[in-house]
Amino acid sequence: MKPEHRGNYSTNFHAIRMDRPEPAAVFVNPLLPKPSQDPCVVFQDGIYHAISTDGRVLFVRSSPDVVELYRREPAAVWIAPRRGPNSKHLWAPELHFIEGKWFIYYAADDGRNRNHRLWVLESVGADPAGRYRSRGVLQTGGWAIDGTLCRDARGRLFLVWSGWPGPCPGPQNLYIAEMSDPATLKEARTPLTEPVEPWERRGAPVCEGPAVLQRNGVTCVVYSASASWTPDHCLGLLVNRHGGFLDRAAWQKIGPVFERTPEVWGVGHCSFITTHHGRDLMFYHAKTRLKNGWRDRNIRAQAFTWDADGLPQFGSPVLPGVPVRILTQTNGGLTE
Repeated sequence: MKPEHRGNYSTNFHAIRMDRPEPAAVFVNPLLPKPSQDPCVVFQDGIYHAISTDGRVLFVRSSPDVVELYRREPAAVWIAPRRGPNSKHLWAPELHFIEGKWFIYYAADDGRNRNHRLWVLESVGADPAGRYRSRGVLQTGGWAIDGTLCRDARGRLFLVWSGWPGPCPGPQNLYIAEMSDPATLKEARTPLTEPVEPWERRGAPVCEGPAVLQRNGVTCVVYSASASWTPDHCLGLLVNRHGGFLDRAAWQKIGPVFERTPEVWGVGHCSFITTHHGRDLMFYHAKTRLKNGWRDRNIRAQAFTWDADGLPQFGSPVLPGVPVRILTQTNGGLTE
């Protein structure tokens, strides 16, 4: 499904609705207690959906109210097999609605990290919290995690993910490849970017967790940089204004665009929606302590804006407990 456009704005296949007035709503972070990480939120046909995993089971939450989304009881939609190449270490699932079907992209291995690959599930029906069938592994050419999707101006579908350049552990780069269908790559991977900047190499050289924003013909890949277990985990930005997605020279790197403060640490792995209030929201995870590790992360959200050059402006991470207001769409415009 091509991105839906309302006001010439689209976000990674998440439908945009700005026509249903509703009283102003407020978030208070965190949305989920620790350990929770790698959020993916979708808005489709008036309903918000969030997918998550405990490392073995995939869960979907759904709600017509974005504030209530993470308070809803999760439905288990898929359980990993007891043995096999996708039986362990399920990471960072993403939910996408494509041509009337739901697809889940997740990373998994057989218990050995070097065997992490990207796998695809396809919904049996139209319910994102219903049954799924496996479409198998994506032939990415090696170690692969954190897969996401985007389309170019011609409607062609692309996969963007994080991978190693070779068979052994090394720098985590971002790669891109065109797809012939939602479960098949059409071609070999093309490098998109490597962790060469100092802010991408703290703790380990890492580019991962890509998420796509598209607005007024500009495509932005927002990604996580530096080691995810450190307080220095942050967000970088790749900007493509008019070039081909496979043309590396067409992408401009900017960063960091969202990073730690003295009070908030380890911010990364984001997901974007535009609410039916017309408010742009970013979901992400952050750490609750300065010590390295993954178990202290929790999921949070905050609003973001756009600058005159058409680029997202994320500001600084909001402190836990501080209300995040979603504006209300009225006949007179947006009000608090």
